[in-house]
Amino acid sequence: MIEVFAFATPNSVKVPIALEEMGLDYRLVPVNLRQGEQKTAAFKEMNLNAKVPVLVDRDPKSGDGKVVLSESAAILVYLAEKSGQLLPTEEGRRGKVFEQLFFHASGLSPAFLQAFQVSIQSPPQPEAKERALAEVERVLGVLNHVLEHHKYVADNEYSIADIAHFGWIWRHQAIGASLDKFPNVRRWYGEVSTRSAVVAAVEKTLALAR
Repeated sequence: MIEVFAFATPNSVKVPIALEEMGLDYRLVPVNLRQGEQKTAAFKEMNLNAKVPVLVDRDPKSGDGKVVLSESAAILVYLAEKSGQLLPTEEGRRGKVFEQLFFHASGLSPAFLQAFQVSIQSPPQPEAKERALAEVERVLGVLNHVLEHHKYVADNEYSIADIAHFGWIWRHQAIGASLDKFPNVRRWYGEVSTRSAVVAAVEKTLALAR
């Protein structure tokens, strides 16, 4: 059984999306960030960085005992390799998936995170918000160009790279961002957000905060 320690966050939602897409059995275990549960000694034994999500696989293919893994992109790669799904084996196409995963980790995710942090500051800081949203628009512009030429972010097949990007873009309205200037991202987002696995995973993830 796979357990996913998570909360209703952009990084957390990626893992159940992947698991739903792959048809793997799993259980979501809530970690209430509002109450600081990610900072408890028990949680930090799994991830010293005190962040969700954390995956615990008690039945890994290797048979080497349970696997405990943090960092959402690393978890996505692990699940893709475990299931043999959503990560191409051909070198060029596989490389494109990793290119987008690294772009997500170095570009899109930090931009969205910064914009989110600015959006909840009190008192509001309009200039900081403007700068943060400008960076969000820059990275969305990069992704829009990629999607101008391909159906999905790493060529024409849905992959874990799409799931990675979806996590933060799913919350674009919460940070005051819009997809109106990025028609290719808007088209891609509309398609991904209506996939049955994504709908199910989003519902389950949001329920963690209720």
